[in-house]
Amino acid sequence: MSAGHGPVRVHADTALMAKAAATGLIQRVADAQAEFDVAHIVLTGGRNGNALLYELSLTPTLNAIDFDRLHIWWGDERFLPAGHADRNETQAREALLNTVPVVEELVHAMPASDGPDGDDVAAAAARYAAELAAAAPEGALVPAFTLAMFGVGPDTHVASLFPDFPATAETERTVLAVRDAPKPPPTRITLTFPAIRAAHEVWLLAAGEDKADAVASARASADAVKTPAAGAFGTGATLWLLDRAAAANLTE
Repeated sequence: MSAGHGPVRVHADTALMAKAAATGLIQRVADAQAEFDVAHIVLTGGRNGNALLYELSLTPTLNAIDFDRLHIWWGDERFLPAGHADRNETQAREALLNTVPVVEELVHAMPASDGPDGDDVAAAAARYAAELAAAAPEGALVPAFTLAMFGVGPDTHVASLFPDFPATAETERTVLAVRDAPKPPPTRITLTFPAIRAAHEVWLLAAGEDKADAVASARASADAVKTPAAGAFGTGATLWLLDRAAAANLTE
């Protein structure tokens, strides 16, 4: 299986894409809470991830989500000090989390470089893996995420899984340290494909002309090492959310 098998939703522009994604996310979470009591979601950073979160803050139906029963995780994080402006957690708090009644114990931020493990990124990654395992059903290493969202980079990376990096070939560990990433900062923490593929639903977000080649390549590929976005898929559904510019090179 590859992500290329999932349906594509093409929106006129990034604003409409964010609105549609926000509405869909609220529905997925509300349904999961009704069925399973709790829901687990994985947030993504970047311009599209943050635009989605900001749109959520403006969506009238947001109160359909019970934040007392919502676990919030991240797909990756820049290994920087807590509160740093470039951390996905910091940006998510500014876009949404500071304005809604989240339960801090259910907000599972990836460790910072000034956290309990200091600058030992491998130990920090192991700590996050342990936190995931503690919230997982018996016999599993991660929760069965209701929804996991990932932006697609111009090189087809998702989370901090970059083309041809060793982390893309990981088959057992759920969280890894990434060093020498091709975009700053070089040191990061990321979920791996075994964790991503535990999600019931995976959404892949891309907008802009600079993503058109990556989207077309990932949709046509089954090689998760060379085109990581092709390796991100859910157990129940995989959905591509695009604007027209990002979808420009698709021939489907």
